[in-house]
Amino acid sequence: MPFFRRAWTWTKQWGRRDARKDGIAGLVLGVESVPDGLASGLLAGVNPVAGLYAYLYGMAGGACFNGTSLMAVQGTGAMALIVADAELASHSDPERALFTLSVLTGAVMIAAGLLKGGALIRFVPTSLMVGFISAIGLNIVLGQLDTLSGYESEGDSRIAQAFDLLFHFWEVDLDTLAIGVLAMVLIVGLQRTRAGALGMVVAIAVASIAASLIGSDAPRVSDLAAIPEGLPRPTLPVLREVPSLVVPALSLAFVGLVQGAGVSAAVSTSPVTPQRTSRDFIGQGAGNVVSGVFRGMPVGGSMSASVLVVAGGARTRMAMIVAGVVMAIVVVLFADVVSKVSMPALAGLLIVIGVGTIKPAQIMAVLKTGKVQIVVMSLTFVLTLVIPVQFAVLAGVALAVLLYVVRQSNSITLRALEIDDAGRAKEVDPPPQLPPGTVVVLQPYGSLFFASAPSLQKQLPEVAESSANSVVILRLRGVDELGVTQIGVVRGYGESWAAAGSKLVVVATSDRLLRQIRRSGLADELGPENIYRGTEWVGETVIRAQRDAQAWVAERTGGSQGSAPGEFKRI
Repeated sequence: MPFFRRAWTWTKQWGRRDARKDGIAGLVLGVESVPDGLASGLLAGVNPVAGLYAYLYGMAGGACFNGTSLMAVQGTGAMALIVADAELASHSDPERALFTLSVLTGAVMIAAGLLKGGALIRFVPTSLMVGFISAIGLNIVLGQLDTLSGYESEGDSRIAQAFDLLFHFWEVDLDTLAIGVLAMVLIVGLQRTRAGALGMVVAIAVASIAASLIGSDAPRVSDLAAIPEGLPRPTLPVLREVPSLVVPALSLAFVGLVQGAGVSAAVSTSPVTPQRTSRDFIGQGAGNVVSGVFRGMPVGGSMSASVLVVAGGARTRMAMIVAGVVMAIVVVLFADVVSKVSMPALAGLLIVIGVGTIKPAQIMAVLKTGKVQIVVMSLTFVLTLVIPVQFAVLAGVALAVLLYVVRQSNSITLRALEIDDAGRAKEVDPPPQLPPGTVVVLQPYGSLFFASAPSLQKQLPEVAESSANSVVILRLRGVDELGVTQIGVVRGYGESWAAAGSKLVVVATSDRLLRQIRRSGLADELGPENIYRGTEWVGETVIRAQRDAQAWVAERTGGSQGSAPGEFKRI
């Protein structure tokens, strides 16, 4: 019911001006999506018609549920390569396995959306995605060299096949190569004219006509599969295929969702929130389910298609519905024309797309940010080239988690606060050791994540016999929770000071943290009088703790360090 209410709202709000703008943008996107969909199927190593249906039904399904109204849900190069590496040919029914993979990917995406997974996107580092997308672009180029050259290379990987082609360049079919090069030149040239995105369609058409005129033996779409003169009937997924498709489905979902978040940020006119990103997850999932049911391959948020529809002046999500209708008309009325499209021309289109995927500016930005980011980008790039893409994606996720842990463990900084009698505080480096009869206030900054425990422990002043009758005040303002590891660090540090004739005092402002300190037994070990609860007044409690500590030192030393508490040495 909520969907039908939204659909009724869209219909009422869709005015004449919106209809004209959406109609033009939808027409351009629909026509352009026909050769692009075929090329996506070719890239995935499946029936090109599956790419065509994916663009048609995935786009329509996503438009109905997306949170970002102008996001176009279509095939992407990264997702197509994951499908290509999923070894669907090893299944008893490869086509049904493909459709099942689409539905399973959609189910994962919908689950991620319902679980509010949009908030997790921020944990994916940019350096990882730059390395992954750059390798995908290179993989797209390498994967089309055989179709472009007419030479069937040998090798266990795309890189090995590229070298095999290089070492047998004299076996290249010149007619086939000429068709592909012609398509690439026309695509690049026409996109800079008023033809814009439609130049892609014109380029494919001209290259295919040229192939017929010169009598080239280069393969056509009809040589790979017959395009039905009608729309497909729905089909159900094969449940027994699900276990073997879980890994590629998870990889497809991850890549599609991350790319979709980037699309949302690029084409949206309002702030991108985790809630809306989660809605986009559901929209992309719905697009995949519809695509799979109607015999299409997996889809996700497409940057190129979304930018195209925005540039075409689209105002509402109805532009995607119009594009789907245009594609349906082309499939039904012009199936024979589509079947004559030259495969080298589609390979040329994919190579242009692959080259455009590699962004030198983004690579340079990562290279300027530091060694960790460079390592992450480089490692992700190499993994994506040398291992199947679905496993490279999962390795990238593991690398992102590892990077997060490393950053958290190195993000903590310990400072000492020098507080004068007027209550002003100055931050200084903590001392390596404390002189006897010293009061020091320590303030950690950063996340007290369990992995940061060694870093915190290393920065704490060393406990020495010469530090007798001293007090260390650990100020935990802004800290809501300490893990078991950090509690252990504080406990051990307090025991060391107690053994040296000194003590550790803790100032905490969070009720949750104070409860944790009591439940863990830390309050009893340090002494309840050495646990201070902070107030909303910044500095009030730590000044009180410092004065109490100075009085304690004066009592222990008999006032030998000065005649009044305020005169005792503090760091």
